[in-house]
Formats: sequence, C-alpha cells, structure tokens
Amino acid sequence: MFYRRVRLNGGTYFFTLNLNNRSSSLLTDNADVLRDSIRRVHKKYPFRIIAMVILPEHLHSIWTLPLDDDNYPLRWSLIKASFSRSIPKAEFINPSRARKRERGVWQRRYWEHQIRDDGDLENHVDYIHFNPVKHGYVNAAVDWPYSTIHHYIKQATLPANWASNTDFGRSNFGETNENVGLRASTQPTTKC
Repeated sequence: MFYRRVRLNGGTYFFTLNLNNRSSSLLTDNADVLRDSIRRVHKKYPFRIIAMVILPEHLHSIWTLPLDDDNYPLRWSLIKASFSRSIPKAEFINPSRARKRERGVWQRRYWEHQIRDDGDLENHVDYIHFNPVKHGYVNAAVDWPYSTIHHYIKQATLPANWASNTDFGRSNFGETNENVGLRASTQPTTKC
C-alpha cells in the first residue's frame, strides 16, 4: 500500500511525532535539545509554529509553511536527525535501522493532518494544549511547562484557568465537534 502525504504551499498542518520507545521520557528530559534542533531547522527552512506541546514520548505541533513552500517532510527529517545526533546513544537499534545507519530514537512515520478551516485549527490547538491534562501529567494545562499555552495566556487569547480538571473536567478538546471555543484568535509563535 502506498501512502501519499498531502502537501500544499503555505499550508497549515497538525503533526504528531512519537518516539520509538513509548515508555521513555526522552523528549521532556531533553526539551532544550529538541528546541535547539527546531530553531536550527527553522533558521534555514522557515515555518510558523502555531501551537506545540512536548510530552515525554511524543509531541504535537501545528505549523504554517511559507507561501512558496510545501516541504514539511524535509523539516521534520532534519529536526529528528538533529535531535538524535545531539543525545547520547542509549536506545536499541534493530538490524533494519542499523543497515540504514539510523538511530532508533523516533518512529519512522508521523501523523500529519492538513488544517481545513478556522474551526479545525481551533480544535487542534485546543487538543495540543489539553494533551498534558488528557494524559494525566497535570491537572491544569497551564501547569505543563513544555507548551505554547503560556504564549496564548500571555497574549490574553486564553484564560489562565483554561482546561483544568477542576474547571472543565476531563474533556476531549480537539477530538469532537463539541469542544468549547475560548479563544478570540490563534496567535502563532515559535517558542514552546
């Protein structure tokens, strides 16, 4: 079966990338290394980060590419490679990866979804910011340090108590059409 990724110049995309070891905390343990890898690639191949969250073993992000560019696979490949080269080798490398001279840090594939409209964007931004609460890492989205939610709160796009267990319960932000839209606009950032 052949899989073709949707690519559109200037498109906005939601991404999920996973580590090979889903019980690892490699991403949060090395969040600064990941940020540096993203910054290096961003400098050479610009894009706008609309929202992002780094969790121990996976990350979610929404990017908008330049109007004349659709090459997000190159950017992710470079980010993953830079991150992998910057951390000590401690992971298991299976024979297939060894033959291709690959590290065993990341899953080879990742999930991408082209954002269709403003409602779709808002749902996915909410999903990203609520994800640490969903996974039980914190009781309130604002308590997770590796998230662009702090930028949204600073810009007064979201209230500081947005998506806490005490105020909203365990919700499905971004996973259904019933989530609450609490933002006036979506502000892009490059810091997570």
